Amino acid sequence: MNLRRFLFSILAAAACSAAVAASAAERRPNVILIMADDFGYECVTANGGESYRTPHLDRLAATGARFEHCYVQPLCTPTRAQLMTGLYNVRNYIDFGTLDPQATTFGHLFKRAGYVTGVAGKWQLGARPDLPQHFGFDESYLWQHTREGNAKPARYANPGLEHNGRPLDFTRGEYGPDLVQAFAVDFVTRHRGQPFFLYYPMILTHDPFQPTPDSADWDPKTTGEREKRDLKHFADMTAHMDKHIGELVAKLESLGLRDNTLLVFLGDNGTHPTVTSQFKGKPYQGGKGGRTARGNHVPLIVNWPGRVPAGTVNADLVASVDFLPTLCAAAGIPLAKDFATDGVSFWPQARGEKGTPRAALYTWYVRNGGPTPQWEFAMSRTHKLYRDGTFVDLRADPFEERPLRAEQQTGAAAAEAAKLQAELDRFRTARPAHLLKPIDRAAAKKAVD
Repeated sequence: MNLRRFLFSILAAAACSAAVAASAAERRPNVILIMADDFGYECVTANGGESYRTPHLDRLAATGARFEHCYVQPLCTPTRAQLMTGLYNVRNYIDFGTLDPQATTFGHLFKRAGYVTGVAGKWQLGARPDLPQHFGFDESYLWQHTREGNAKPARYANPGLEHNGRPLDFTRGEYGPDLVQAFAVDFVTRHRGQPFFLYYPMILTHDPFQPTPDSADWDPKTTGEREKRDLKHFADMTAHMDKHIGELVAKLESLGLRDNTLLVFLGDNGTHPTVTSQFKGKPYQGGKGGRTARGNHVPLIVNWPGRVPAGTVNADLVASVDFLPTLCAAAGIPLAKDFATDGVSFWPQARGEKGTPRAALYTWYVRNGGPTPQWEFAMSRTHKLYRDGTFVDLRADPFEERPLRAEQQTGAAAAEAAKLQAELDRFRTARPAHLLKPIDRAAAKKAVD
């Protein structure tokens, strides 16, 4: 090759690389939403946790934004319903393990905007094989999808999963979270040439607390969910979950996608009550299923190189209904004027701007459906008011051990109680008429399945 041809080839290659880079920069960002299962705020080292190894989450926090006041529902399905639809449970929650088949999800919105969409991990929203696709996901690789109840297979060693609704059973020492991780990595690899949205509700770190392949007592012959259970394995499960996040980030970097990919991480509810962790020098007991911060305060980390300022720490209130409008705002997907949502986008705060922080959030919670909630409250960063008038100063009593009465408050506390009462009043009649009747479980299941 002569000098002229050599120089021409160099220039052509540079022009091609520049064109590819320009195309990636012009297209909408990739979006990956990762949600750990039963993983409270206290478990992340960057938040002040002292019991577990979370170096990859810590790195995402150090190079992105960490939110200190993210609150979700205290149990799996209620949080998933709010997260995916942007609506409080009072408006559309039917029953545990069920998502209203009429609901519009962020899967629908991203798919309509031209994204290829995928969901991988734990489903628990209905067993009909095509439900993930019905809810807007092109591809699915899930645990607890088509098989529920007594038919539910193991999730960890030698698991049973479902790929696009097709049952798969593994018996050669495979580990469920590793299989799901492989699908997630393959998904972003196969779709690197177009914008993708991956919803990754992880199987880890939910009980049963069993060994991971990195544990000293891992046994590939383990079957079922009763073998080798020990609370000590929670630490290894946390480390394994964190390792998977690091692997996914590394894959994005190797594919040249990292700078155009928004990563968001949160927990679906508080840590299991049997788990006590060290947090900021004190023991912190998990409170999954409970009404206090132990049950609904979760980690939230947002990372997008060049778009989310590194080292941001934000103290604004964030609710699980806020993720749908936030992800759409980040991706440049406008919501129709008549689109119903209870969410408030925190995308401006993630970008280091002031934004419009929510003053309060509302919680209507019941595990198994029905017209009457187990509890209902409104809360700000500093106070909490239940429908029955129970009032809590979260600054002095963060775990609600000394509840007060709203009608007995004076001064600033009385003003705060009035503000929260107004928030409760907004939703007094928000439950749709067809959900005000006692739930017919058979009919609800038939509607979804």
